[in-house]
Amino acid sequence: MSPTELSSKYDSKEVETKWYTLWEKNGYFRPQSDQNKSTVHGPQITEKKTVDRGPSTVDSPYVIVIPPPNVTGILHVGHALNNSIQDILTRWNRMKGRDTLWVPGVDHAGIATQNVVEKKLAKEKITRQQIGREKFLEHVWKWKEENGSTITRQLRRLGASCDWSRERFTMDEGLSKAVREAFVTLYERGLIYQGDYIINWCPRCQTALSDEEAEHKEVEGGLYYIKYPISVSEAKGSPVAQFIIVATTRPETMLGDTAVAVNPNDERYKYLIGKKLLLPLVNREIPVIADEFVDPQFGTGAVKVTPAHDPNDFEMGNRHKLERINVMHPDGKINEKGGPYNGMDRFEARKKIIVDLEALGLFVEKKKHKHAVGHCYRCATIVEPYLSKQWFVKMKPLAEKALKAHAAGKTKFYPDRWTKVYTNWLEGIRDWCISRQIWWGHQVPVWYCQKCQEGRGKKEEGREKKDASLFSLPSSLGIIVARETPIKCPTCGGTDLQQDPDVLDTWFSSWLWPFSTLGWPNKTDDLKHFYPTSDLITAPEIIFFWVARMIMAGVEFMGEVPFSKIYIHGTVRAEGGLKMSKSLGNSIDPIEVIDEMGADALRFSMIMLSAQDVYLSREKFEVGRNFVNKLWNASRFVLMNLGSSTVDSRQSTERNQDTETVDHGLLTVDFLPNRWILSRLSKVTETVDKYLNEFSLAQAASELYHFVWNDYCDWFIELSKPVLEKGSAAEKSETQQILLFVLETIMRLLHPFIPFITEEIWQKLKELSANSDQSSETIMLAPWPKSSDFPRDAQAEKSIEWLQNAVSGIRDLRTRVNLPPSQTVQAVVATANQEVKKVFEAFIPQIKVLGRLDSLTIESNFQKSKAYLGNAFADFEVFIKIEGLVNPEEERKRSQKKIAEVEGWIKGITSKLSNENFVKNAPSEIIDQEKLKLSDAQKLLKAYHEHLSLFQ
Repeated sequence: MSPTELSSKYDSKEVETKWYTLWEKNGYFRPQSDQNKSTVHGPQITEKKTVDRGPSTVDSPYVIVIPPPNVTGILHVGHALNNSIQDILTRWNRMKGRDTLWVPGVDHAGIATQNVVEKKLAKEKITRQQIGREKFLEHVWKWKEENGSTITRQLRRLGASCDWSRERFTMDEGLSKAVREAFVTLYERGLIYQGDYIINWCPRCQTALSDEEAEHKEVEGGLYYIKYPISVSEAKGSPVAQFIIVATTRPETMLGDTAVAVNPNDERYKYLIGKKLLLPLVNREIPVIADEFVDPQFGTGAVKVTPAHDPNDFEMGNRHKLERINVMHPDGKINEKGGPYNGMDRFEARKKIIVDLEALGLFVEKKKHKHAVGHCYRCATIVEPYLSKQWFVKMKPLAEKALKAHAAGKTKFYPDRWTKVYTNWLEGIRDWCISRQIWWGHQVPVWYCQKCQEGRGKKEEGREKKDASLFSLPSSLGIIVARETPIKCPTCGGTDLQQDPDVLDTWFSSWLWPFSTLGWPNKTDDLKHFYPTSDLITAPEIIFFWVARMIMAGVEFMGEVPFSKIYIHGTVRAEGGLKMSKSLGNSIDPIEVIDEMGADALRFSMIMLSAQDVYLSREKFEVGRNFVNKLWNASRFVLMNLGSSTVDSRQSTERNQDTETVDHGLLTVDFLPNRWILSRLSKVTETVDKYLNEFSLAQAASELYHFVWNDYCDWFIELSKPVLEKGSAAEKSETQQILLFVLETIMRLLHPFIPFITEEIWQKLKELSANSDQSSETIMLAPWPKSSDFPRDAQAEKSIEWLQNAVSGIRDLRTRVNLPPSQTVQAVVATANQEVKKVFEAFIPQIKVLGRLDSLTIESNFQKSKAYLGNAFADFEVFIKIEGLVNPEEERKRSQKKIAEVEGWIKGITSKLSNENFVKNAPSEIIDQEKLKLSDAQKLLKAYHEHLSLFQ
């Protein structure tokens, strides 16, 4: 096979391995400003190969930071979509001449990674408590070294053009330094504090969770009505009942009740305010308090108050100075303060409590109650509101700065509907609980002097004994918050210092990602040159977790937002609309798709579907695979028809001052399709640029798909074939040049979307072309096309549109009368317009091939008879002769029979949907299916009536 030939079949595995290895080895992923530099980035030291990229055409760099996938992760379809979008934008801007950097990295994923390693150790019958913190962390680091690069290898398979020399890990030395700097700085500014508050607690993971990590799900629960007796000492004066009924969704927490609250304006309970009740089962007296927070319409209007187990009750308890009684261990079991229920799981205790209340005659009823319940985002365990000492960030001052920046136009969301989601969250923001009771992560940079603390405070329940004293100090005495590990206490000089055992929320390192990855807090060249970054590409579920926090951190620590544009892409779902997940068994492994169809097919299919949420099935990847094959076959055709000689597709490149277009000197012969395809190329290039600037990637991909498949392959190549076979030498030469020129430009336009196949084909085209645009070593560094580079020709576009309409009209008529593809027919184009007639006469051979015609005549005065069927257009009509091919009477009968059948279907479906019992009792999806059937039947009926009209 010669250097300019393509094999008969595209081998994606061979091509992808070859080109990605070359790209990475030659340093093409690194920014232009790295040229001729030997640079240390993260853990790697790399030598930069000199690559002549020419001068940068855009002053400002283009920078994206990857949303760091978890170190435990493997590539899923969500990653595939997100990183395909990032790669498209990165490659596009690189080709536009911008100094382009895409920073990769992975997140240490505290809870997730610790869970993975704990499960691994459990198989060896080992717990982390048995081996201790230091040894356990050795196991985690070992696991990370062995398995942590899986997802980055998979991102390479996808074609991600990240600068791997700058790859970061959220627990590498540089980012660990950034985390300490951020914590200490916020502490010094009074924005970090420690205190006892109600937090979201996962009994399985045994750690605190932020509000965003406690995912609320609607569950069918119960509302339990319980009698709380009035204390004997108070009952004598009671004018009505001897008890008060409260309603609760969590009866097990009643063991920690310290009051019952009513609204002060609720006339039913005014006489009870200030009186004592006897807490059932525990037999402890508690007061009835009045608080406006209580909704008189909820339940009975009287609510139990458990300050240690409910955030609203916690605030109410503070207002009324109520005792806080925590009745649970960290694992969700009732503790010794729960009396006879000590040691029971919380839900087991719930059942037993109801049984015991029934025995005492104090249980009234249970009503079904649908409500939102928090679940751990990692293990889906029901979260417990829990009183605990934790570290918090004051978020309101940070949020106010972020809102101010947004109001000043410094951040913009695409699509705009996410703007309100973002601003609403900032406006109602709550403090962020940043401490986690696990071992894997950034340990809180706080140390406690044991000498200063000796004898002060109580040990906090639920902590390991050796660490319990660390959380008892009521003041800052003996607490050291430092950037570097202290050797002695600055207060007393003592050296017995113990570090806070908690680690920071994983997101505390991730919110620093846009600048910590560039070297902050050090003042590096990268930080100076590449911050702020340009765009952020992410999914809607981490707007609060990550996007908003990064903006707040950027403004707080760097003085400016970390990125100006935020593109929120859709969620990948299964065809039925459910979110894809392994647990539901509806996930698709993108690596399997790459193995089977190639990375380009995967990327293009997903981008084509990404206008909103992406509804995927395995079959939908065939869109990309078919497109890739079409492109490959079209390129083979062009290369075979160019032969082995070099074609100068460059010619002259003088700019026409009147039209602001470049004259490439290609149009030396007046061959209409050549003028047309260049004009279309100009429009498509302009449209694709517009869509990419708006983050409308699906529309950009669709525009290219239709241009390549329809305009270039189905029309231009077909219209060119007679010229290539029988045209004059001049016509043939020009058409060859245009075929090559447009195909090479197509490769550059498509490269960001499908990088592998475009590089493979482009390298072949490069051998045949003298075009200066092809002087680059790789298509990655070839210049991005400009719409002004190609001449616009409205008349050529109009003329080819006539030909397209005529062929489409003929094909439509063939379909209507069910003619097989092998059956040729006679056709007529009727037009009084001489310009239209001239165009059709010039392309009779092409129309005959495309319309599968025996003959084609162009007539000015055509008299239609029953022997012909026609389609009318603005400037002409087309007819095919059906005499001898179709029996009009049989077609009428067949159409009438079909109409009767469809009308019967419609009657049956309409009757079903009119049945009130059916509509009331049938599942909504069944009703939707019936409505869809009705809509389809009505469309079919319309089509049969139209067909019948042809033979009336």
